[in-house]
Amino acid sequence: MAIITLTTDLGLKDYYVASVKGAILKEEPTTTIIDISNEIPAFDMQRAAFILKNCYQDFPEGSIHIIGINSYYGANTPHIAIYANGHYFIGADNGMFSLILDNPPEKAVELTLSQDTNRITFPTKDIFVKAACHIARGGTLEVIGKAKTELSARSMFRAVSENNVIKGMAIYIDHYGNIVTNITERLFKEFGKGRPFKILFRSAEYEIDEISQAYNSVVEGERLALFSSTGNIEIAINKANANKLFGINQGDIIRVEFYD
Repeated sequence: MAIITLTTDLGLKDYYVASVKGAILKEEPTTTIIDISNEIPAFDMQRAAFILKNCYQDFPEGSIHIIGINSYYGANTPHIAIYANGHYFIGADNGMFSLILDNPPEKAVELTLSQDTNRITFPTKDIFVKAACHIARGGTLEVIGKAKTELSARSMFRAVSENNVIKGMAIYIDHYGNIVTNITERLFKEFGKGRPFKILFRSAEYEIDEISQAYNSVVEGERLALFSSTGNIEIAINKANANKLFGINQGDIIRVEFYD
């Protein structure tokens, strides 16, 4: 039984997601459809990439991941299907895959499927579903596309370290208001070498000087930092909304200063 996942910015109040699922089930009634998230903010490829990157490998190999973010077809953004790390991905060549994957995919094709309608406003349903169902039936990528050797790249700001400071940023705010940064545990430990430190944010108005093991390592309402399941430094408040109370938004600067 094939697994097809959906990561889209289609939202939940309209008919769009239901239409995509219906189209899948019409072609492959036994398919298991899993929503990773359909509430990505419109066109927010960074957030979509972060979510999918941190969960797709928890699915069985052979799973097929439809990515409906900024998916309109254009001369510079063809629709593609790729195979990487035992998984299939279908979406637009808009730089998304460079944010999800650490290495080039083993196989990539530019889709050559034709639509059953002359309307071109809903490629997630009219193109991506057809490609996903072909793969779900055991079809190969070569049948639905032509080989593509280069994919569009999109750079994500990386944390930098110099002069006893790591400078990073908030890259994701979760449902609880916890703030995930792009400062990895590995960078923190290799650069810090066990030295005392302060995590500073909001123009140094707030600071944290230790890494906690869990959210409840501090009393309710107290701020903390920990290494999240993604391997990044996360800033939180025990049983409170950190990003609202601290006024931190995606893209804001986070600094870690070390002392000898």
